[in-house]
Amino acid sequence: MRTTSLTYRFFMVIMVVIVAGMSQGLLLPLLTILLEKSGIPSGMNGLNAAGLYVGTFIAMLFIEKPVRKLGYKRMIMAGMLLVTIATLLFPLWNNLIFWFILRLAVGIGDSSLHYATQLWITSSSPPNKRGRNISLYGMSYGIGFSIGPVGINLLRFGDWVPFAAICLFYLAALGFLLRLTNEFPAREQKEMSRGQRYSGTLKIAWFALIPSFLYGCMESSMNSNFPVYGLRMGLSEEAISLLLPAIGIGGLILQLPLGILSDRKGRKPVLMGAGFIGSLAFLAVPFMEDDVWKIFVLLLAAGGLVGSFYSLGLAYAADLLPKSILPAANVIASINFSIGSIVGPNLGGFGIQFVSPATMFYFLGAVFFAFSVAAFSFGETSTSEKVH
Repeated sequence: MRTTSLTYRFFMVIMVVIVAGMSQGLLLPLLTILLEKSGIPSGMNGLNAAGLYVGTFIAMLFIEKPVRKLGYKRMIMAGMLLVTIATLLFPLWNNLIFWFILRLAVGIGDSSLHYATQLWITSSSPPNKRGRNISLYGMSYGIGFSIGPVGINLLRFGDWVPFAAICLFYLAALGFLLRLTNEFPAREQKEMSRGQRYSGTLKIAWFALIPSFLYGCMESSMNSNFPVYGLRMGLSEEAISLLLPAIGIGGLILQLPLGILSDRKGRKPVLMGAGFIGSLAFLAVPFMEDDVWKIFVLLLAAGGLVGSFYSLGLAYAADLLPKSILPAANVIASINFSIGSIVGPNLGGFGIQFVSPATMFYFLGAVFFAFSVAAFSFGETSTSEKVH
């Protein structure tokens, strides 16, 4: 029996997101550990891991048309099946090229299901609950991602067991998802070319699409550059392992409150305020030198304030845009996130090498401050002026 209950549908989509988060939270360290145990050099190990992000980027080049044709439910199911099949194949052959191809498949599948779930939530949520709902989406992924690494303990029962556990969770979620009625993105009132959809999206919602780039910069910079910064500042490895999760913890704590606040006060002022205070928190970190607990508090605050930028940006874009071109906005947001994930650690890495260990925090503080200032130049387009 299929159901159209909004509550049930939202609950099931959130369950899929939690499972997807668990999958990625486990696969990333699991594959790294198995390659390390196989004697693969760390450089090749890291290069192999990039396959996931390459797959994510590739998916965004074609995903809009399949979602319009298949609908949200079928696209989510297709993504889940692709990830499940690829996951089952990992234990069969420990080979770098084979695993790179499988990581590509996981990236494409994971990106497809996230694209469809994000679009389904933002397009179907009423404006007064959109911030709350998309924040619950982001929080659910974060919870799943945090739980995922626990599955590494299953390695004691055999290398294939963690992979089997991931697949069982996906199959369980797939069973519940089958009960949902399929829905499709809104149709355009008049046919527009791909270029018109994307240019129209950027014209109306350019400011709402910047947060996805900033979030990519922040997340990847912290994961890649912070350990280097910490070691150069004299922090111990134990202290670094304590400080790194602070960003994610802050995001989990404040994601939902900020989403609800944005429903009540408006997306733009919440993004402006969070970006401004977050920039001050990042800029203050270098002045704490090696005081672990002060740094922890600052990172907790920064992560809490800007950790919801991606989801709030999507909610804001949904507020501004006609539903018919929302799929284009989600594609642009995903591409911006990918670009930010590449730009952030590279600028931070070269800054640490040639300027100062604290460069990454000056960079993050500067870009979030610039975003807050840019908000003053952004005027929201009235409904009558929007692309049709």
